[in-house]
Amino acid sequence: MNGAKKSGLKWLLILLVLGAIGTAVARLLSARQAQQAALVAASAAKQTSSVELASTDVTQVRVLEILQGLAVSGSLKAVNSAVIKARVAGELQGLTVREGDFVKAGQVIARIDASEYQSRVRQFKEQADSAKAQVDVVQRQYDNNKALVDQGFISKTALDVSLANLNAAKATYRAAQAATDVATKSVEDTELKAPISGQVSQRLAQPGERVGVDARIVEIVDLNRLELEATLSAADTTQIRVGQNAELQIEGSNKTVAAKVVRINPSAQAGSRSVLAYLSIDNSKPDALPLRQGLFAQGTLGTARTLLPAVPLTSVRTDKPAPYVQTIENGKVAHRAAELGARGNANGTDVVAVKGLPDNTLVILGNIGALREGASVTFTQIKAKTAP
Repeated sequence: MNGAKKSGLKWLLILLVLGAIGTAVARLLSARQAQQAALVAASAAKQTSSVELASTDVTQVRVLEILQGLAVSGSLKAVNSAVIKARVAGELQGLTVREGDFVKAGQVIARIDASEYQSRVRQFKEQADSAKAQVDVVQRQYDNNKALVDQGFISKTALDVSLANLNAAKATYRAAQAATDVATKSVEDTELKAPISGQVSQRLAQPGERVGVDARIVEIVDLNRLELEATLSAADTTQIRVGQNAELQIEGSNKTVAAKVVRINPSAQAGSRSVLAYLSIDNSKPDALPLRQGLFAQGTLGTARTLLPAVPLTSVRTDKPAPYVQTIENGKVAHRAAELGARGNANGTDVVAVKGLPDNTLVILGNIGALREGASVTFTQIKAKTAP
């Protein structure tokens, strides 16, 4: 009897445990079904949600002139620039120009104290006058000795000595004249003149400062002509020619400027084997952008131009197996596969040709991010201000 009772209790406990497990499983399945139902409802809500966009968030598929070519970049540099250096040592005087000031070629922008060099000029002039007087004395002696030799009163040797003295006196006079010219040139060098017209980019010394020979005083740049020094690979150099055009985007500006290849370095750089090409920018027109030396520029060196339907490159999405663009059709977001073609630059924007999209199709720009297909689209309305 005791064995039968123990066996019955054992089976009862097993049944209770199984029942508890079954209840827990049932509750878990019910909770999971409820969660799935909530996800389905949220998904349906998202699919039917509305997205508000501004007119600047969309663009249209349009036929654009795509500039295809090589990407170039670098810093702008003035074609004509000059550093004014001191040619003589002394105290710097009269320097008033500062960074940004305009100067003209030949304009005196500063001086070196010339008192010492003017004194040297007077010194050498006096020495030259003394040497000239000595030449006159020796010349008269030579003339007298020559007459005496002709009359047979003195020997030919005495005349030779007199001639040697005359030549020595003339050499001393010429040396004194040369020293005077050198001193005069030093006085002229005390005036520091601008060799080119342009703007002061650096002032490297201050008035009253004593400067040495070749000390840098002022740097001047002419911004009418700028150059971009582009580094190209050896393979890319086979595609460029002098005279090819480029469109450059300047740092800090959304406008583009035109440039042209004016020179190509005939030698490759040691180590990298890259080749430097120089693109000229005409900055002399009144309506030109306010370009500055040192600004960074990047763009495309054109090798071909084609007319194709295109969209901004950033509007093409790649978070699916195949590239696609987000379009607006019948007021809703639609994902359309994009067959990509040529890439290039148009009006300063990187674009890519697309096939299969009609002209004027509204395309959502890439900065908006991924939107759910089927979402309704409304555009922000700008409220007009009412008069007070």
